[in-house]
Amino acid sequence: MKPTNSSVNFNYSINNLDETLLLSLYRNMLKPRLIEEKMLVLLRQGKISKWFSGIGQEAISVGVTMAMHSDEYILPMHRNLGVFTTRKIPLYRLFAQWQGKASGFTKGRDRSFHFGTQQYKIVGMISHLGPQLGVADGIALASKLKNKNQVTAVFTGEGGTSEGDFHEALNVASVWQLPVLFCIENNGYGLSTPTHEQYNCRDLADRGLGYGIESHIIDGNNIIEVYTKVNALAEDIRRNPRPILVEFKTFRIRGHEEASGTKYVPEELITSWTTKDPLLNFEAFLKAETILTEELEADFKAEINKEINEHLKVANEEEDIKPNESEELSGVFQLFKNEGVNSKSKPEEIRFIDAISSSLKESMIQHEDLVIMGQDIAEYGGAFKITEGFIDQFGKERVRNTPICESAIIETAMGLSIAGIKSVVEMQFADFASSGFNPVVNYLANSYYRWKQNADVVIRMPCGGGVAAGPFHSQTNEAWFTKTPGLKVVYPAFPYDAKGLLNQAINDPNPVLFFEHKALYRSIRQEVPTDYYTLPFGKASVIKAGNDVTIVSYGAAVHWVLETLDNNPDISADVIDLRTLHPLDLECIYASVKKTGKAIILQEDSLFGGIASDISANIMEQCFKYLDAPVMRVASLETPIPFAAQLEQQYLPKNRFETALKTLLAY
Repeated sequence: MKPTNSSVNFNYSINNLDETLLLSLYRNMLKPRLIEEKMLVLLRQGKISKWFSGIGQEAISVGVTMAMHSDEYILPMHRNLGVFTTRKIPLYRLFAQWQGKASGFTKGRDRSFHFGTQQYKIVGMISHLGPQLGVADGIALASKLKNKNQVTAVFTGEGGTSEGDFHEALNVASVWQLPVLFCIENNGYGLSTPTHEQYNCRDLADRGLGYGIESHIIDGNNIIEVYTKVNALAEDIRRNPRPILVEFKTFRIRGHEEASGTKYVPEELITSWTTKDPLLNFEAFLKAETILTEELEADFKAEINKEINEHLKVANEEEDIKPNESEELSGVFQLFKNEGVNSKSKPEEIRFIDAISSSLKESMIQHEDLVIMGQDIAEYGGAFKITEGFIDQFGKERVRNTPICESAIIETAMGLSIAGIKSVVEMQFADFASSGFNPVVNYLANSYYRWKQNADVVIRMPCGGGVAAGPFHSQTNEAWFTKTPGLKVVYPAFPYDAKGLLNQAINDPNPVLFFEHKALYRSIRQEVPTDYYTLPFGKASVIKAGNDVTIVSYGAAVHWVLETLDNNPDISADVIDLRTLHPLDLECIYASVKKTGKAIILQEDSLFGGIASDISANIMEQCFKYLDAPVMRVASLETPIPFAAQLEQQYLPKNRFETALKTLLAY
């Protein structure tokens, strides 16, 4: 049943709201409703591929957006069309986005609302839902660091509150007192799963209290209540920065997406909530108060429908995207002048760990707003003491201890990047990156490809075996990330390279995984310039020249190669230290293989699926006619890395490498 002019099911308290604002609230709800009705027709006609309906939830999107300032970020979800329309995004761009055309925000690379736009200060969701909450933390942190007195609003559904990212994001926001408005749209169902199977508390607002966050419950179908209460909360947050959690009670009267239908929902429940339609009730109220006339309503609808049809015509007439391979490949990373900066100072002999520390310190000076985040990195100086003393020089705002929540901190780094601030995140051990894997591979890696938003983030990865640390503190897991387009992976073996490449990683506006082998921290020394310099990515280092064989390696394994050759001075080998795994210097490898005719690749990682396999395949494809023997790979055992020293020694390939090398030379 639909409410009539005399059937208003809400107690609207307009207080001091003038008629212009009331009509604006109404019109801003009407617009997404009329667009949705048009989209549902197009969906049935097969002219769009999918639709997630927000019909009946417009009051939340519109009320929150109108309470926000235009320069404040909003992170909506796929039922928040009202956010996009209230921010006055041209409709033809939205239509083109949904049709996968070039005028859309992702140029056919993603669909639905999986996009953002800096122009309108909107950051769209990804299908994994949870990461956007931590991203909002990062944007809010940037606002706080820059003293902007701004609010960041982020949406999730009741189902999304079951994800770990939700809890991590709330905890970080609470600990750091970040100005985030967490908006939960509790609409009854996560696809077909009802709320009583999603959580076991009376109200989701209670979860905020558990994190020390002020929480409120708002009737999400009452536009006046949504707007006035959110407006008051936003003003309060601007004066007194802190997170606030708001649970909006509403209902999803259509399917999760149109194809799923609503058969799992009791009919009487849908009927009951239909009487609470936010648009029709408010329309009836405005008419009863003689604020909205039949003539004005007709004018609004005619004007909006005209806009819809005109913009839809523009989108429909736009040509389909013509695939262009070079454009696709060049669209993965933001362009960066990958050149080295030379040093002018005399070198001093330092350890690998000192080179990392020196780079971080110089980069903090080079980039005045660079933020370093990680567990125990402030007063304690980090697990390996790399940032010891940093807070004395740079302060706790820029050298930030984090809660143990890898996922939220990586997301926070992404939010900082969106707000224009570089960051370095230390994984205490590379193994722990698994707890933040989703935002790395599904958010940082593809944001630039999807909507031209770079992830200016470096993730430091202390890694590797040889220190009897067992399965959870010894992995060298670079292959998790070299497989993912959109990530750069760096893995130096020497102090000089470590400092220059880390400086370059911080300069690079793209996401970089920077691997640092723990066993090298205090065991390797080298002369390193004392001032600032950088080294370009994608340039391998030929650290030893020879004619018999090409040896390719990286990280600690490079030193195993050199030790083996020291013990076998009769072997004449080209030794290539890759230094960066993505980009990979294949040309250097090919040139060497064409000279020597034999190639062997040593990696510390286990064999299957590692970087050695790809290098081997490339050599076979590009240098086959120059080869005098099969390409050989040497790697660790196909087991997790063990703790006991004798088992770890057996696991690592160091002692097997010499045998394999001599076998290859004798082929």
